[in-house]
Amino acid sequence: MNRTNTKNDVDRDDLAIEASGLVKKFGEKRAVDGIDLKVRRGTVYGFLGPNGAGKTTTIRMLATLLKIDSGSAKILGHDLVQETEAVRSRISLTGQFASVDEDLTGLENLIFIARLLGCSRRQAKERANDLLNAFGLEEAAKTQVKKYSGGMKRRIDIAASIVITPDILFLDEPTTGLDPRSRNQVWDIVRALVKHGTTVLLTTQYLDEADQLADRIAVIDKGKIIAEGTSGQLKASIGSGRLHVRLLNPDLRPQAQQILADELNTSIQLLSDPTALSALVSNADRVAYALGELARSNITVTDFSLGQPSLDEVFLTLTERQTDSEGKTQEVQS
Repeated sequence: MNRTNTKNDVDRDDLAIEASGLVKKFGEKRAVDGIDLKVRRGTVYGFLGPNGAGKTTTIRMLATLLKIDSGSAKILGHDLVQETEAVRSRISLTGQFASVDEDLTGLENLIFIARLLGCSRRQAKERANDLLNAFGLEEAAKTQVKKYSGGMKRRIDIAASIVITPDILFLDEPTTGLDPRSRNQVWDIVRALVKHGTTVLLTTQYLDEADQLADRIAVIDKGKIIAEGTSGQLKASIGSGRLHVRLLNPDLRPQAQQILADELNTSIQLLSDPTALSALVSNADRVAYALGELARSNITVTDFSLGQPSLDEVFLTLTERQTDSEGKTQEVQS
């Protein structure tokens, strides 16, 4: 594994999750292929990757639901293999699909789970009502879950996961299929949990979700972590900015493309708009020279912008590098 700095090394007492060389095979396929993790307590750690990248398999291993084929992991200082029960007592998992009983009401589900976890009838009812109020579900408390909307089902599912507040909550794609309002509600719930000390390991396909919630992000592809850092560090790792240029005359775009490529020493992307070009730039200082060269060549620019790359662009760039270079992990510098 290629590591370019060690600034992320932390005291082990500050780690909620520490994993080294995790491997999981299904037949000849390595679904997880040597993953290392260090997740600080009281943070959101984002696991970002496409379907089939190994996110859910990693979560299921760390949650003691799948046997590790090789490697090791500690959860809050407890060995994942040797101290399984101690690990289970400190964690909770919300999977991709609702795990509550849809024939029961929201209130009945939460009371049932609280009773299973050892609460008295009075304690169970109080906790259930507190959660329903906190999650904005009090009006649907006595409605069968099968009549809930998708967003309501995700909220009741997360509520069920924290009847006894866990030290670590594994959230596996918690907002898949939700509308923007419901996604924002789930995000607010996650932020509130972390504010009260819970560590969250979040898997997601949504880049904006990782951008909004995660303190640190691991980009995973084909079972390997190919980059890790804060959102800002990941964006900086592929270039200092993204330049967008729009021309007055679309016929001059090929000439503009060549000029920008020469001046910026990078590939220039032709966008669907016939007047528009775009490029990732590693040296923002060169942008002014490049635009000046367009002007000197009588190519009129109607507007331009220079901003930080999006996390979408980071992901696409990194996964393309993975395809080209065997996928060694990059740990971006702070």
